[in-house]
Amino acid sequence: MSELLKLKPEALWKHFYSLTQIPRPSKKEEKAVEFLKKFGEDLGLETIVDHVGNVIIRKPATPGMEDRKGVVLQGHIDMVPQKNSDKAHDFEKDPIEAYVDGEWVTANGTTLGADNGMGVAAAMAVLESKDLQHGPIEALFTIDEETGMTGAEELKPDVLKGDILINMDSEDEGELYVGCAGGVDVNVFMKYTEVDTPKNHKAYKLSITGLKGGHSGMDIPLGRANSNKLTARFLNHCLYHFDIYVAEVDGGSLRNAIPREAFSIITVPAAEASKFEAEVAKFNNIFKAEFSGTEPGLSFFAKETELPAKVAEKEVMKKMIKAVFACPHGVERMSDSMKGLVETSNNLARVIIKNGEFIVNNLTRSSVDSAKEGTMYKIGTIFDLIGAEVKFEGAYPGWKPNMNSAILKTMQEVYNKRFGKIPEIKAIHAGLECGILGSGYPHWDMISFGPTIRFPHSPDEKVHIESVEKFWIFLVETLKNIPKK
Repeated sequence: MSELLKLKPEALWKHFYSLTQIPRPSKKEEKAVEFLKKFGEDLGLETIVDHVGNVIIRKPATPGMEDRKGVVLQGHIDMVPQKNSDKAHDFEKDPIEAYVDGEWVTANGTTLGADNGMGVAAAMAVLESKDLQHGPIEALFTIDEETGMTGAEELKPDVLKGDILINMDSEDEGELYVGCAGGVDVNVFMKYTEVDTPKNHKAYKLSITGLKGGHSGMDIPLGRANSNKLTARFLNHCLYHFDIYVAEVDGGSLRNAIPREAFSIITVPAAEASKFEAEVAKFNNIFKAEFSGTEPGLSFFAKETELPAKVAEKEVMKKMIKAVFACPHGVERMSDSMKGLVETSNNLARVIIKNGEFIVNNLTRSSVDSAKEGTMYKIGTIFDLIGAEVKFEGAYPGWKPNMNSAILKTMQEVYNKRFGKIPEIKAIHAGLECGILGSGYPHWDMISFGPTIRFPHSPDEKVHIESVEKFWIFLVETLKNIPKK
């Protein structure tokens, strides 16, 4: 891991390395909040921790730059805690094992935390610098971005003084983001009756593993498999061919990560066991063929296991399986106004059937509020029809692009002058905090950029080393050229 400390820019990588050593999964960021508080205070800078744990650190303008507009450098403290099933790692206690892999920095079997550790580290480097030119700086480090945007939602509207928000949480160097999708959680709950497992049945544990997963917004158009959808598809098929019973289903983990794994325990009549095993092998080949280009590591298999005492009552079991099978996942519609941008999508993130409780978690996103609402109600209707309780929770707004933005114009000019080309202007199908933050500070001129990160929210997450240096240079040059008040 000492390899990271040799990378350039050293000021940024030093702080990123420090962040990898501090556990900071969403909703468990206390140690990182205390670390940032101490960091600001040790620099002698005004440091505030608000009522929910957001950290704000203020740095005055450097000499001669006092007439520039105030800039809020923003990133989120938390990271997505995802690991491979064979990796022993406690995200609340263990440091991230980051290492250099050719042109990239990645982690050993877990998420890296470059999302959004890179943005936090960059702001820390600016705060600590003695030789950079900049106007008044406020660094805003928010909590719980990944699981509810609590920090952004709870930020008071009169705390910050700046005029420009620079969010450092996008993931393609050379691109400037000027808009993002809003989202809403569609959560389902239902109790069901369990019955004694039929006699003369055999039990199998079904496993779907080896999927890539990824960010449920940015990676949703890549056509990756969803472990919950594949499980429901196979179980729905079995309803027509076998006398199956379901004892347990556990698929996916986080609302904003495409499900990578799913495990279920089902029973079949012993007399049908050989035929059932052959059907599993058949579907393993079907799934591998259908996703040969996107999921080379896909594996679907069954292993005989101990017969459970209880299973779901058959009629409600059928309803649960069919509802999950019918629930939409993936891209619902592409944008009419911006080529290549997903407008509306849904992530069927979590499915649990266990101990008499049926739970489903979805994250619906859209840059069009009416389309978000339409998809939300479509999903709700499916589960309404089987008698489940449906709740629409955690809704947050999108961020409407402002193509006349002064900071956009400044950053286009700076990038062109420094790197010889105009950066691409994009909106993102993900829930950047800009939409929420901007609702509390409507006068802000907002923009988002960052280094190149691939496969966020998955154990394959990695950040491109060269892009980090360009990101830093771009940030430094931008701060030199912030418009005057």
